[in-house]
Amino acid sequence: MGHRIGIDLGGTKTEIIVLGDDGAALLRRRRGTPAGYDAALRMMAEMVVEAEQETGARASVGVGIPGCISPATGLVKNANSNALNGHPFDRDLAALLGREVRVANDANCFALSEATDGAAAGQSVVFGVIIGTGTGAGIVVNGRILEGRHRLAGEYGHTPLPWPKPDEIPLRSCWCGQAGCLELYLAGPALARECDGPGYNDATGLPQRAAAGDVKAQAALDRHAERMARALAVTTNLLDPDCIVLGGGLSNMDHLYTTLPALMRPYIFSDHVAPNIVKAKHGDSSGVRGAAWLWPED
Repeated sequence: MGHRIGIDLGGTKTEIIVLGDDGAALLRRRRGTPAGYDAALRMMAEMVVEAEQETGARASVGVGIPGCISPATGLVKNANSNALNGHPFDRDLAALLGREVRVANDANCFALSEATDGAAAGQSVVFGVIIGTGTGAGIVVNGRILEGRHRLAGEYGHTPLPWPKPDEIPLRSCWCGQAGCLELYLAGPALARECDGPGYNDATGLPQRAAAGDVKAQAALDRHAERMARALAVTTNLLDPDCIVLGGGLSNMDHLYTTLPALMRPYIFSDHVAPNIVKAKHGDSSGVRGAAWLWPED
């Protein structure tokens, strides 16, 4: 396998990367994502053509999207970029490029990137969690994404908060129609509102506020970490991963790596527990790199 192209299609920006046969990034570009399905397809095709012209080599193409392709219909489902839903995205982009295109959920691409040559390289079972404006996850086993029969594996944000405390009842209502979904408790906007109330969405400054003596910020961070510990304990009881990798904006909160293992232990069904929780090596490049790695080494 020679060069690999990865594309990370987001709601506001689209990124492309070209990896050489050694995994080194040869090119990386970003553009604003246009409104409309057809316009987004054309832009991605243009980005591929331009990248190949600049690097001088034809490449495989993998794409990460904020949803997945239904194995039942061949159409995109569950995408928070609504323009994608209901379209045969992989087939349409393949027709424009004249070659096969591989497509996966963006959280799966994140996990694949970190399992391939990132913070979890060499580990057999990797659980990658994105905690940013939303909450999602991907599972990689022996270097391959575990998608599941219905391509639902890793829908972490829409699993319920486990072992809810009395003051967490009633559970929060989610847009998906259920109550108690993890995204409502672990994502950045949820943490910001936990601290400062409705209308707040940015939690990135809370660790600095807590370090400066802000008691309200520290209490919100403590509640967030304890809830995340419960959620990751359930994952550990199900998968017993060799490594848990955190990505997204909240993964930069360093206290998570020191506090989560101890907070998880009471909820894990084992006599010895040593959760291995690490920060993503490739940061905000993980998703696009993972899309390129949808074409693994032969």
